[in-house]
Parts: sequence; structure tokens; C-alpha cells
Amino acid sequence: MTDTQKAVAIIGAGPVGLAAAAHALERNLNPVVLEAGAAAGHAIRQWAHVRMFSPWEYNVDKAAERLLVAAGWNVPDPNAYPTGGDLIARYIEPLATRTALKDRIKTSARVTAISRVGFDKVKSKGRTSAPFEIRYQNGRGWESLTADAVIDASGTWFSPRSAGVNGLAAIGEAKHTSRISYGMPDVLGASRARYAGKTVAVLGAGHSAIGTLIDLVCLKDKAPGTSVVWLLRGDEPEKAFGGGANDKLAARGELGSAFARLVGEGRLQVETSFGVTEISEIGGRPRIGAGSACCGRHVVVDELIVAAGFRPDFGFLSEVRLSLDPALDCPMALAPLIDPNEHSCGTVRPHGARELAHPEAGFYIAGMKAYGRAPTFLMLTGYEQV
Repeated sequence: MTDTQKAVAIIGAGPVGLAAAAHALERNLNPVVLEAGAAAGHAIRQWAHVRMFSPWEYNVDKAAERLLVAAGWNVPDPNAYPTGGDLIARYIEPLATRTALKDRIKTSARVTAISRVGFDKVKSKGRTSAPFEIRYQNGRGWESLTADAVIDASGTWFSPRSAGVNGLAAIGEAKHTSRISYGMPDVLGASRARYAGKTVAVLGAGHSAIGTLIDLVCLKDKAPGTSVVWLLRGDEPEKAFGGGANDKLAARGELGSAFARLVGEGRLQVETSFGVTEISEIGGRPRIGAGSACCGRHVVVDELIVAAGFRPDFGFLSEVRLSLDPALDCPMALAPLIDPNEHSCGTVRPHGARELAHPEAGFYIAGMKAYGRAPTFLMLTGYEQV
């Protein structure tokens, strides 16, 4: 690094974090990427079995592509739809291990705190000229580095929303986590034995929930005794079916249409207006209750899958000056563009540093975490951001 190069610390070696590093290199910056997992794309590896809604042409960042092509990369069919596993094998791993980024990534490096050298959150005078200190933990213990700027692209996968209604964890939820999974478990593959022949409830109305329910119905056809229950907080199941043929993402529309057929055929039990308040146990099985103890409803299952979205984790940013929308937990200027009460993922215009800025000069949140609680993020949006 020369004296004129600016150091940029990037949190997370997912698609958006690696894209940020690729763009930083093209601008003669000095990026270092800190990844909590043992390899790049750690979060994607948790949903490797899931096929994406968008084809390859929307899942490859342009600066990253230039690095890959220079390394002899074979470009995937731009019209094919990759799984998470395909994205890892054909894009993330080559980008992280065969290009100029390979010496820029520190894996098994979990960031625990970020601040300014010589400044706590309160002190202002001279703050903007002080470098950032990024503390992280790896197998050797605690380490730190300094940087002129920070891009937090750590995502939200490992901070899922809880099962409870009103944004709260259900009473007893923490006690019964051995019977609860969050996100999109591989019910037809790696986790098949856990769910085959069992009564399985799925809580949620987004595409993660729908995809999991479709796979469970498929499992039901192959494994006698499997029973599928859809727990829906709202009272209109059809809202989860999406736009069908009118959806701007054809694969997403097809998923909604396929799910609508399964519901119409009665292939799964549907429980609407089911706001989970309590999880207890009866006969060694989870009892999931909705409403009050005296006049509520309940279902008894073997397993519960909570696919109700994710929440951003700001725990390691307590010494960073942030400006977050009070409802969405996203940058203030971004909130009007992504408010799910008003917009879908197809209506958000490209945006970048201006919308993602915080009072802490030189600090940005990008990728899924930038959307806070809004559920409509697309990978292409993250590439536009960085």
C-alpha cells in the first residue's frame, strides 16, 4: 500500500462485500474483508439448496466479473437460474480464491466492535480525521486493524426474526429451540431425517416460507406420516401467492402460482390469523399457542420452522454514530424508497452513498442489512449500492 491509498474495511465476504472489495481495488483503494465464517459466502452456504428467483445475469457484479475474467473464469449462462450452491461454486469461491481478492480476505474473523481511534461516540472535535478501529476475534484471540472507511455488508441471515407476534419472541420460545429452525432448512436433503414422517409447522408468509412449504409437501408425498401446517399471521393467504404471471421476476411468480395450487388442493393445513404468543410442551411435543391462554388457539407439532424474515444486528456498532429510520432500522434517506407498505422490490430506484450515509463520516451499511426490516432486497440492489 502506498501512502496515498485509502484503507477500506469491509465486513462480510458475501456477494455484496466481495463486490465492494472489487470496486475498491479498481479505484486504487486498499480493501480488507473480514468474514466471520470459515469461508467466503458463509451465509449463502446455509441455503445452498435454494434456487434463486433471478438468473445469473443479475447475480454477478461487473467489477467482480472483470476480476474473474482476467483469471480465466468461465462465464455461466446468463439466463440460467443458480441455486445458492451454484453461486458459491461458480462465483463466490472463484472470486475469493482465484483473483486479486484472495489476499484481501480474513476468514474466521468475527467483528465485535468498531470505533474511532481515540474517540468514543460522544467526542466530536477532530473525529472525522481519526481512522476507524475494527476489532475482531479469530482462532488466535482478539485482534484489530485500522481503516479510513468502513462498509458493513454483514447481512442479516444470522439474526432471524423470532416466532412471536408483535415483533416479540414468543413466551417459551428460547426454551424450545431444539424443536425450532429458522430460515430455510434443507427439508428434502440434509435435514430430511428431521422432518420426514413428522408434523411440521411453518410460520411465515414470504418466499422463504412458501419455498419451504412446497418442499415439505413434496416430502409428504415421499414419506408417509408427514403432515404440513402453515401458520399465517394474517387472514388473507392469497397475499402470499404473489403476482403469478405478472410478477417482474418470472421464477418468483411461478413459485407463488405453484403454492396457490397446493393450498387450493388442500395439500396442507392452513391456520390464518395465527399470531404466536406462546410455545410450550405437551406430551413431549411443541404446543404452539396463538391469542390468550383462556380463549386462544393452538396446534401441536413435532417441529416448527420460523421463516418470518430477519432483523439487522447493530450490536457491534454501538460506538458508531448511526441515523436509522425508527420503523425500518435502515438509513433515514433510504426508508422512503423501500418502505414495504408502499413499495415492492421492483420499484426501488438505484441508490448509493448519498442514501446510505450516516452521521459517522466514512461509514456505510450496504447489502441486505442496509434494508433493515424491509424484506424486498435483491442482490442486484447491493451491487448498485457498492
